[in-house]
Amino acid sequence: MSFIISLIIGGLVGWLASIIMKTNAQMGLIANVLVGVVGSLLGFWFAGLLGIVPTGGILRFVVAVAGAVLLIFILGKLGFFRKR
Repeated sequence: MSFIISLIIGGLVGWLASIIMKTNAQMGLIANVLVGVVGSLLGFWFAGLLGIVPTGGILRFVVAVAGAVLLIFILGKLGFFRKR
């Protein structure tokens, strides 16, 4: 059950990150989930490097969204999203 909840939260994180980065029209449901899950892992890894330990639910969500935004930025620079 926790795997399904992780996918749902990952989809929400990826969707919010795609709205922030204005790539929402180019991403589907699967891409949002993948970006949300991988981006949150990236965000928590990067936060650990900076010595930030997100303990509250809201701070954990913010770190996950920030990681997903960073992942979309990196993918955009690699040419995965076309410019409009």
